[in-house]
Amino acid sequence: MANTKEIRTKIKSIESTKKITRAMEMVAVSKMRRAQERMLASRPYAEKIFNVVDHLAKGHSVYRHPFLVPRPPKRAGIILVASDRGLCGGLNVNLFRALVEKVIRLKDKNIEPFMGTLGKKAELFAKRLGIRILASLDHWESNPSAHAEVGLARVMLAAYYSGEIDTLYIVYNSFINTMVQKPTIQKILPIAPAPEPEEEDRFKLEPQVGKPWDYIYEPEPTQLIDLLLNRFIEAQIYQAVVENYACEQAARVVAMKNATENAVELIGEFKLAYNQARQAAITQELSEIIGGASAV
Repeated sequence: MANTKEIRTKIKSIESTKKITRAMEMVAVSKMRRAQERMLASRPYAEKIFNVVDHLAKGHSVYRHPFLVPRPPKRAGIILVASDRGLCGGLNVNLFRALVEKVIRLKDKNIEPFMGTLGKKAELFAKRLGIRILASLDHWESNPSAHAEVGLARVMLAAYYSGEIDTLYIVYNSFINTMVQKPTIQKILPIAPAPEPEEEDRFKLEPQVGKPWDYIYEPEPTQLIDLLLNRFIEAQIYQAVVENYACEQAARVVAMKNATENAVELIGEFKLAYNQARQAAITQELSEIIGGASAV
């Protein structure tokens, strides 16, 4: 009976785990719906401001903002957006793998990387890589907002202004659908109308065509362009955050659903083993009783 007792203990343990994973799946489903609504609501603004800045970059403005002037890349800033918690399948692992490949390519070109991290997992991974962290933010997932990421964005922009970094990338998971999340590396500074071939920009830019032209600005172009480009960077970072959060909840739903199904399968196997062990024990007892009776 010791064997059957061990099996009963394992069954109870797995049933408790199944209840937890099932509850986490239901919570993630609820959060995923809200996250997708937030992501879809912000996409039109992010795409529109991208198109505006794209069109501005194709012009020949008298005032050339620092964000529009390319530099020889010696130091690269990377904003890594990951989750604060785990239990979301291979979401973070795939993202970190893409980041490592990018860092290797930068170092092959003698470009030193610097990091800004969003999420506890991102910070821990950056420390593990030994990359200097300029700014970090965690515990933001419960309510992602543009105001929460402004501080980190301003730190990275200040580093760009000061020449501490010469280019800026953002690494995050792009939401395709509930089952597919794509690790994305997007170059956001300097702003140029033609993306680099190696980058996986979400929006494709067209090459400049036609005669030189420029806008008529009111008020001064210095103030207007500076405000527009700063809002553009903040919008891109916020969109990356809400995309990654929606990806996290979708991945957690799938991971917890798979864990629940595996628990059900294990319970079925252990119940079968329990019944077989119990039947063997009963058969052995009956054999001993019959053997004793025959001896008498």
